[in-house]
Amino acid sequence: MRALVLAIAVCSALTSPTLPAAARETAAPQSASKPRNPDTAAFDKSLAQFNEQMATMQSQMNEIRQTQDPQVRQKLLQKHWATMQSAMATMRGMWGPGMRGGGGMGSGMMGPGMMGGGWGHMGGYYSRLTPEQLRQRQYMTDQYLQMQQEMMNNMMWQQQYWMGSPASPQ
Repeated sequence: MRALVLAIAVCSALTSPTLPAAARETAAPQSASKPRNPDTAAFDKSLAQFNEQMATMQSQMNEIRQTQDPQVRQKLLQKHWATMQSAMATMRGMWGPGMRGGGGMGSGMMGPGMMGGGWGHMGGYYSRLTPEQLRQRQYMTDQYLQMQQEMMNNMMWQQQYWMGSPASPQ
């Protein structure tokens, strides 16, 4: 039951409709204008930062697996949790203006509009993208989905160790 609640909480946090400040500035739909190119350079910079955080988290998890002292393990778990929070903040920041569609990634595709109304609110946004823009968006989406999977894995490892099970979650 706890695993289900934790998984729901993580999914909610990762797909939160809260937009970063830069994203809120351009949240109005772009009805007649041509869609803006995704900023893959900024995305790649954030991706590199996220990958560094993931390497740190992996190192922390290895330390957690190797320790036998419950108090030391708890301190390591707290460090791992803080690193995870930082990585999630990096992920949230990646959904800026260059990565949102006409309705805004945070307020449309992954938010309440998606749950209640399907893709109709996108108003042909994707049909106006050039092949290069589509490739850029697909690249960014593929990377982001991998990041979400890695975060879910770390959340599950974190939960396993907080519950006191020393078995490896892999």
